[in-house]
Amino acid sequence: MDIKEIKSERVAEKYYKINHPSGLTIYVYPKEGYNSAYAIFGTRYGSINTKFSVDDGETITVPDGIAHYLEHKLFESEDGDAFVRYAQTGANANAYTSFEKTCYLFSCTEKFDESLEILLDFVQSPYFTAQTVAKEQGIIGQEIKMYDDAPDWRVMFNMLENMYHNHPVKIDIAGTVESIAEITAEKLYEVYNVFYNLNNMVLCVSGNVTVDKVLKTADRLLKPSEKHTIHNVFENEPYEIVKPYVEQEFSVSMPIFNLGFKEKADCVKGDAQAAHTDILLFLLASETSELYRKLLDANLINSSFSYELFDGPGYCSVIFGGESREPQKAAEMIKDYIVKLKENGIDKEEFEIAKKSIYGDTVASLNSVDTISNILADYHFKGNNMFDYIDEIANATIEDVTKRLDCMLDVNNCTLSIVKPIQDGEK
Repeated sequence: MDIKEIKSERVAEKYYKINHPSGLTIYVYPKEGYNSAYAIFGTRYGSINTKFSVDDGETITVPDGIAHYLEHKLFESEDGDAFVRYAQTGANANAYTSFEKTCYLFSCTEKFDESLEILLDFVQSPYFTAQTVAKEQGIIGQEIKMYDDAPDWRVMFNMLENMYHNHPVKIDIAGTVESIAEITAEKLYEVYNVFYNLNNMVLCVSGNVTVDKVLKTADRLLKPSEKHTIHNVFENEPYEIVKPYVEQEFSVSMPIFNLGFKEKADCVKGDAQAAHTDILLFLLASETSELYRKLLDANLINSSFSYELFDGPGYCSVIFGGESREPQKAAEMIKDYIVKLKENGIDKEEFEIAKKSIYGDTVASLNSVDTISNILADYHFKGNNMFDYIDEIANATIEDVTKRLDCMLDVNNCTLSIVKPIQDGEK
């Protein structure tokens, strides 16, 4: 078994990366003096993985929403529900499906070994029948309708539909009522056997844990997997957006907007580019930025204003959003500010503030066991390294961040999505 200690002299922290004989990659990040522990067991399989091939075989197409559906069904077994088992250990358990991964997790302050055993057991023990699969359709159908009625959700997916021509990131994670009706037990087993292979998965544990404690349970429960090559199939995606504007009337008191800048799919690759991009976005739109103050002074945003780098396999964008009385004016001010920043260059003092803030926030996050485990999982799937990312922040120069600005945030390749209040006389 290959166990590698990964240390950072800069932040005086360390964790362990284990290449387990079963094929699973395991990360253990002990935090001395902590009472709690957090574990996350994830697979590189999300809502966008609807077309794929295995070992250069034929392309397989599955229904939209099947990854999320599988996440729901995996908690069930012939012997009962995994949540009932967790209740006996006192652990707080959950799961989520995103665009590019599915993760199962728990946190606890006692009985860690028993909770880890539950996690590794039920995720490796699928149980699907025609009856149980059919029962879930109504439940997930209601969830889909609930999200359709959520203005924050709609403003984002309206934006994504206006941004992406072909990439499945524009499709709701849960799919549609029509697409989930096509899901069968056989199809769930098919995608499970492809993507829930331990070679395609990761286990990240942090807090009051040791390598020996984790391996004692892992060695007993992990079922060795034969390694296969999974090739995800995405249609060619043009650089250009679909349309620059979309609006929808909704039962909201104030308009909500998302302004999305479409980037090249591989725009942010590796720890260095990720660090430089985070610094750029902080100096551009954080609460300490000039742009934020201008938007606030003009009464164009409130405390709901946010920004994010939204990226994954085959897609990348930068999104600004929040509530605004005049979202179109807010969007124009953001675009004008970006144009001027590219013309005039980045202010050195603002760069230093952003760099120190990102560094401080990142180091502070190492005090949170759930944040540590989630970052380890996210970085593993992206091929990044937590401590290398911190070093890249510390070593970043204004020239590095200027390069990011030069190749991103094209004001001619963005789309504005608005959800606005229903007009008088309309329902």
